[in-house]
Amino acid sequence: MDVNNGEFVCLLGPSGCGKTVLLYLVAGFLKPTTGQIVFDGSPVTKPGTDRMMVFQDYVLFPWLTVRGNIMFGLEKSRLSPRDKEILADKYLDLVGLTKFRDWYVHTLSGGMKQRVAIARALISNPKILLMDEPFSALDSQNRKYMRQSLESIWLRTRKTVLFVTHSVNEAIYLADTIHLFSSSPARIKKTYRIDLPRPRDQHSSEFVQISRDIEAELIEEFRKTLERESRGDVTLGGILEGKSLPIN
Repeated sequence: MDVNNGEFVCLLGPSGCGKTVLLYLVAGFLKPTTGQIVFDGSPVTKPGTDRMMVFQDYVLFPWLTVRGNIMFGLEKSRLSPRDKEILADKYLDLVGLTKFRDWYVHTLSGGMKQRVAIARALISNPKILLMDEPFSALDSQNRKYMRQSLESIWLRTRKTVLFVTHSVNEAIYLADTIHLFSSSPARIKKTYRIDLPRPRDQHSSEFVQISRDIEAELIEEFRKTLERESRGDVTLGGILEGKSLPIN
């Protein structure tokens, strides 16, 4: 599996097949038992600010303001306090939260909290953004807005994104490439290159056809998972097969 510079890649697959494990491996939180993750030509051995993670549950600090949470991404930076504030204001504008910079995060909606988390991840200027179902806790309207917001941010920054989701429509709407994982132990069953023009129309015949194709593949993998569970043959967390994951 290759992830190219500036590419938006989505990972789809049954629950427990190893999608989040793959993100943790790329982030350097876990070490592979076999094979390797290659980033910019070097094996990943530990976490780094060139690979930033956005989690499902925001992981924000309630005692800090919106701006303070974003500036936390510069904790190890040698920039002056004033330069950090200027940079934070830039990313506040990018995610549309300038008017809320002095608010405490517990007063924000779920979608706003996730935009704070995205800005905090981006402020250190990582080469890749790792996103683990970042919109799963949001209601349908917020989720739709966040998809559009993330696409806009990605088009402006052209960051490489590796995005885990369970939503087929979300993956087709956002991705350049979708990798469909099999049931555990996970393999990449199929890869889809999404060449639809942006912004994407979810009601177009091309979008609907891709959605149907992926849904059919997922149903087959879910069926396999259920069969394995009924036999008691389940691998916790999934196993990632293969040699390496180059991220260029």
